[in-house]
Amino acid sequence: MASLSAADLGDVEWRKSSYSGGGESQCVEVADLSATRYSGIAVRDSKRPASPALLLSASAFGSLVRLVADESV
Repeated sequence: MASLSAADLGDVEWRKSSYSGGGESQCVEVADLSATRYSGIAVRDSKRPASPALLLSASAFGSLVRLVADESV
């Protein structure tokens, strides 16, 4: 797990995670980094796009999604 600045990631395509809550206060964006020099998934707070993004491997991101899904039930 690592943290990258917005400048490090360049023009990656961010999308709102389908796991974000419906309200504007809980928006998480994700970006697939496979087309960059990095690999994995970047995660950031959509309200603070210039803040560092969390870089996760695809398997770590999958584990995070499963953990969050289990906790929200």
